[in-house]
Amino acid sequence: MAQDLRTSRRATALRVGAAAAAAVIVAEGAFWLMRPREDLADPAPVSAGTYFGQAELRRAQDFRDTQRLIGLGSLVVEGVVLTTLALWRPAPVRRALDRAGRRPIIGGAAVGAGISLTLAVAGLPLGLVAHERARDVGLDTQSIGPWLTDQARAVAIAAGFAAAGGAAAMALVRWLGRRFWIGGMVVVVVFAVVFTWLAPVLLAPVFNRFQPLPRGKTRSEVLRLGRQAGVSIGQVYRVDASRRSTAVNAYVDGIGSSKRVVIYDNTLHQLSPAELRSVVAHELGHVKHSDIRRGLIFVAIIAPLGVLFVQLLTFAIARRRGDDIRSPAVLPALALSLALAMLVLGVPGNQLSRSVEANADDFALRLTHDPRAFIGLQKRLAVTNLADPSPPAALEFLFGTHPSTLDRIGAAVAYREEQRDGVSRPGTRAGS
Repeated sequence: MAQDLRTSRRATALRVGAAAAAAVIVAEGAFWLMRPREDLADPAPVSAGTYFGQAELRRAQDFRDTQRLIGLGSLVVEGVVLTTLALWRPAPVRRALDRAGRRPIIGGAAVGAGISLTLAVAGLPLGLVAHERARDVGLDTQSIGPWLTDQARAVAIAAGFAAAGGAAAMALVRWLGRRFWIGGMVVVVVFAVVFTWLAPVLLAPVFNRFQPLPRGKTRSEVLRLGRQAGVSIGQVYRVDASRRSTAVNAYVDGIGSSKRVVIYDNTLHQLSPAELRSVVAHELGHVKHSDIRRGLIFVAIIAPLGVLFVQLLTFAIARRRGDDIRSPAVLPALALSLALAMLVLGVPGNQLSRSVEANADDFALRLTHDPRAFIGLQKRLAVTNLADPSPPAALEFLFGTHPSTLDRIGAAVAYREEQRDGVSRPGTRAGS
């Protein structure tokens, strides 16, 4: 009997491991398939000391080193909480899960919301420390009251999504059983599409005020760049980011009718006209290359094996604990499995993001033909946002969504040298 149990556990571990390996391989393949095809020049080697003063570098390093430790600590806290809920389960948790099992769908919603709220409460102390450190250096402008209000809104929204997810998971597992992953895959893809479509118009306004960019020189320049690039921009908005931060940024969001370019009010106030053109041109690069759609296709490719891994690991934990997979008692294991999958598959996702951002930088340089302004923009972004110009390679590989500041400056230097030498790479000129 004991031998049979060991054999069964070994077979389960092999299935879970094989699914994990296959999911990672497919995700890496999806990265290579979906990465931009433009032949970008390698960034020129540049030194941080050439573009930043020693005081600026020390200030950024002192701030970011500790913020990274806080971020890693938050991951550890989340992992400990989820592992505790999935494997150890204090007596109050066991009693709550038993009660939830009486009405599985409603109970699944309650358990999903409960897990989300537990994670939020556990992560609040480190989040508060990170916020106060950002206030101390002038990056964050919110006092504790408004910050807690925003946190409460975010927690409520996350708990709502978690409740819907818990109910949906219970419905799917009771309907499909061991084919749960098929339904789960569909839910993941549909959720990604619908969230991308609706978040700009339903969720973002909960936290910020968005206004159409008013008529004037800036709007005219944005529209002119769009025509020059051959890009249908959609809506252009300014957002009151200054109510919580001094950070400079802009982004592209939404699909279909919700597609928009959003520019921070700090960006409009702090950047020179040439630097603002570089920011807008970069965002137009994302629109030109349909980068949001690219990301959704990436999700669709990795979802099947990713969700299969989540199912196999969830059911393995449930069997080890003696839980009924049709009961909400399985949801803590599902949450832990999902968090592990997102952490691991996020690495190739970040590879794709860095590639997409580098491509948008190249597009901006070829649209504006102004590497000096681009370099000035990257310097200002790094100094204003207290970014580390050259973060540790391991952390950049695991968590970086953008090329480092030095790589982005190096790309502009390489383009400047290309201009000087009269070299043009075919097929990469903006608008072609």
